[in-house]
Amino acid sequence: MEVFHCEANPNEEIPLYIGNCFAKDRPPKTQVCKRVLAAWAMGAPPFAYPEEAALPIGGDKFNPYIMLEVHYNNPERRADFVDSSGIRFHVSKVLREMDAGVIELGLEYTDKMAIPPGQESFQLTGYCTSACTSMSLPPQGITIFGSQLHTHLTGIRVHTRHFDAYGKELPELNRDNHFSTHFQEIRRLKKPVKVLPGHVLITRCDYSTEDRQNITLGGFAITDEMCVNYIHYYPHTDLEVCKSSISDQALDTFFRYMNEWEAQSTSTSQGVSENYKAIKWNKMRVQLLGEVYDESPLSMQCNMSSGNRFPGYWENAHIPPILTPLPPTPRKCDNILE
Repeated sequence: MEVFHCEANPNEEIPLYIGNCFAKDRPPKTQVCKRVLAAWAMGAPPFAYPEEAALPIGGDKFNPYIMLEVHYNNPERRADFVDSSGIRFHVSKVLREMDAGVIELGLEYTDKMAIPPGQESFQLTGYCTSACTSMSLPPQGITIFGSQLHTHLTGIRVHTRHFDAYGKELPELNRDNHFSTHFQEIRRLKKPVKVLPGHVLITRCDYSTEDRQNITLGGFAITDEMCVNYIHYYPHTDLEVCKSSISDQALDTFFRYMNEWEAQSTSTSQGVSENYKAIKWNKMRVQLLGEVYDESPLSMQCNMSSGNRFPGYWENAHIPPILTPLPPTPRKCDNILE
């Protein structure tokens, strides 16, 4: 479940709507409801803000309309379920020192990123590049105090790495080596993390598809996949989404290669999903896809709360270089005979 604020003039009325988020009859005026106020996923307990910051709600410049988006898993399309789920906010009239916000890191919600079947472990990586943080963050940077890692059913491991503007790796932002989609807590970080303009955040997810016979596509369904880190931070900025996916050109080249050199039934006349499903996956093709993901240019989402991108050219962006990675964690080996 996600709660979005409708970023409009305070006196502007937003039409009331109950229905599918992607329905054709959804009122166009509701498209301004994009700024994330809160998010919840299975297993998450209540979340409390730190003393120095909180989520701003209300005021003379605050439009009173919000949108609650609930993702249901109802594969049998049963109509006899009645749902009363919701999110409760505990609000204080005492303003805190700074306004907090939420930024989405990781992979764009798109079928361009996919996981072949039968894999013990397959990795996908999403980037928040230095070009985006340079354009969107204030000179003093932001302080991250919370993190919610998110995948769907095949995710087994998620972590976000942090780099300065010179490619030097800083301590990790968050990691879960035993991820469960049924226990997606919003974690207060033990030590707040400062992110400055020019810094890079790289979110990587590992997936296990050993029990699946067909390709797993990126998307909104629980049987699709995501790779996201919702970070809670202060002070609030206009940056809402800092995500990536493989560039369209690179993916088209991969599908063309599959057709011309591997005799697969991919075609320029088919969509992305159809082309992935047309491939008969073997070990070599799986390895090639992983290499294509790791080396191809990016399509970046560097988006404001309005849904518009920040000024810049975000297609075919370079993958950020890792020049100085963190050294391996020292092993504590006691009672070893020399």
